[in-house]
Formats: sequence, structure tokens, C-alpha cells
Amino acid sequence: MSNPYQPGPSPYVTGPMPPTGRPKMFNTRAAQVLWTLLPIVSLGLAGAVPLVAASVKGVVKTVVPAVYVVAEIAVFAVVLALGDGSPVAGLVLILFIITAATHTALLDSERVTFGK
Repeated sequence: MSNPYQPGPSPYVTGPMPPTGRPKMFNTRAAQVLWTLLPIVSLGLAGAVPLVAASVKGVVKTVVPAVYVVAEIAVFAVVLALGDGSPVAGLVLILFIITAATHTALLDSERVTFGK
């Protein structure tokens, strides 16, 4: 016969386990679109901001936004060094904007595991 004064199993032990995957960067599709538009609308000036936010949320490692900030500074240094009349400066800036927007859109992708 069982002891009526002995407590039963804890609901914390027998309950369902929480998901153990990575935290999500975007809660909704609208949030993903807005975060992806940030580097485009800011003309690349805020290209590293989504990655810094992802690092704070624990989606990516801390080194990823640090490398991105250094790359952003290097891109703008090259653009300023090439001057106003150079078409290469505009091309470098456009490539950086596209790259930043693409990386932001891929933050929650399960297929991409680099830096996570």
C-alpha cells in the first residue's frame, strides 16, 4: 500500500520538456521584414545593428557582430577613399547593403549554422 502522506511526482519532472533549440530572432514575418529593411533604408549605416541585436538575444555568437562592425567600417573607409565620382564606391556600398540585408533575413534559418 502506498503512503498517503508522501507527495506524488513533481509536475516539473513529469511535464513536457521545453524546446531546447536556439532562440528565435523574429517572432513574426513582419518583424523579419522590418529587420531586413533596416540595412536597406539606412543605406548600410545600420548594417550591423540586426546582428548586434541577434547577439544580445543569443541567436549568434558575439564574434559575428564584432566582425561585421569591422567590415562595415572597412567598407565605408573604402567608399570614402575612392571618392565621390567613382562608380566602384557605389558598387561596394550596394554590395554591402545587399549582403547585410541577406544576412539579416537568414538569422532564423535552420539551414545556416555558421556563427550560431
